[in-house]
Order: sequence, then structure tokens, then C-alpha cells
Amino acid sequence: VQLQASGGGLVQVGGSLRLSCAASGSIFSINGMGWFRQAPGKEREFVAYISWSGRRPYYSDSVKGRFTISRDGAKNTMNLQMNSLKFEDTAAYYCAATSLTGTYYHTTSQEYAYWGQGTLVTVSS
Repeated sequence: VQLQASGGGLVQVGGSLRLSCAASGSIFSINGMGWFRQAPGKEREFVAYISWSGRRPYYSDSVKGRFTISRDGAKNTMNLQMNSLKFEDTAAYYCAATSLTGTYYHTTSQEYAYWGQGTLVTVSS
């Protein structure tokens, strides 16, 4: 499975950005996808998860109500619509895919076998 993230950039506080992640290769093995982020000097943290079918979106408390994760089945892509951006949302954002089943959602890095490259989101005043 190969993942290609895109859509990062510079945005003002309160603004919006839309990230996308295109999956290719052995996508039949994917059961869910997620977004993680890592700010300078901090550990990578979970942002959002969605099942491969596009159901069961799940968010970290820090982005709930502001970010929306979605799937485009026809294009094998996952999107993250980020609204009302804050300074603390500044980070490199990574998309990831998991083959794991059996739980409602997956929020730890260890649960994901496939990772895309990071796309940088910078929120400024």
C-alpha cells in the first residue's frame, strides 16, 4: 500500500485547509485510515480515523467539531477538512492505513502499517 498526502500550506488563524491522501497498491488490505500530526519537539498524535467503508469517523478531542474526515471510495482517497484552525494545529500531518479489524477505531501509531509522507500545515496570525 502506498499513500500520498497533499494539501498542506500556510493559513491564517481561523482559516481552513483540506488535506487529501491517495491510496494505491494493495488497497484491498485496508480496513481503516487515519490522520496523525507531529509538531516540532512533540510526539506524533492521533487526529482522526475513518473506516475504509467511510463509516465510523472518530476524532481526537482537540479537533472534534472543527475537523471532518471523509472517504471518496471512487477515488480511493481520504480527506481531512480542517476549519477554524488554531496556532496549535501547526504540524506535519501524516496519513496512515491499517489492516486491523475488531475494534471500532484505531488511534495509536502502532496500529498502522502504512504511512504517507507528511504534509506541513502552518497556522499563522
